[in-house]
Amino acid sequence: MLPLDPSDTLVDTDDMAPAPDEQPRVLVVEDETNIRELVALHLKLENTVPIEVGDGTAALQLARAEKYDLIILDLMLPGIDGVTLCRTIRRDSPNSATPILMLTARQEESDKVLGLDSGADDYMAKPFGVRELMARVRALLRRRPPALAGSADEGPIRYKHITVDPAKRSVRVGAKDVELTWHEFQLLQVLLSNPGIVFSREALLRKVWKDETYVTDRSVDTLVKRLRKKIEEDPANPTVILTVWGSGYKVADVD
Repeated sequence: MLPLDPSDTLVDTDDMAPAPDEQPRVLVVEDETNIRELVALHLKLENTVPIEVGDGTAALQLARAEKYDLIILDLMLPGIDGVTLCRTIRRDSPNSATPILMLTARQEESDKVLGLDSGADDYMAKPFGVRELMARVRALLRRRPPALAGSADEGPIRYKHITVDPAKRSVRVGAKDVELTWHEFQLLQVLLSNPGIVFSREALLRKVWKDETYVTDRSVDTLVKRLRKKIEEDPANPTVILTVWGSGYKVADVD
């Protein structure tokens, strides 16, 4: 079965398309040719430029060579699997902060957690509808600077050994610059702006994911886990982002 909803129609496009050099570039990593080509077709109708590739090894070469505005990544791939590829892109490529949408034929909750834990920003299970896919694509593309919540008028946030600059979208932990995904950056910005304040998972969902209703409380836990690995000296014993059992999360009070 083709993992797309046959009732979907082609998406509408604006009358005025952006100039080619302004069009977002989307890396589509999918080994099933018919799915990859159909996704690419709808991306073109959204005035984006899809770059298609059918295996993980070739995709990693492309991700290391150039920066993209979005990566759509299948979980099951020949060469390098999607989880390994996602982790490698996050760790060692110019796309360490690029939004990644992961696709998979697996429906289990554990597979969704695995995908998000590997560094993906969003996750869709097959079969999926084209309209929903394109809605997710548009939401992820809106996160590109300067769409980040945090304007040039907002000064850096300094908390102990961590500095967050919303205008530059940069994070420095001690003497080291740290690359964060869009969601990681948003979460850190919210928490560091309010030291000592406890945020429930529901509150963090509203502040970080806003109107993206497909996420769950588990998404918050996964994101916190990923963020701790990047900013905590010992992620297993965090001193910055603390768990408040039964309530949510907070940044430790400033001494």
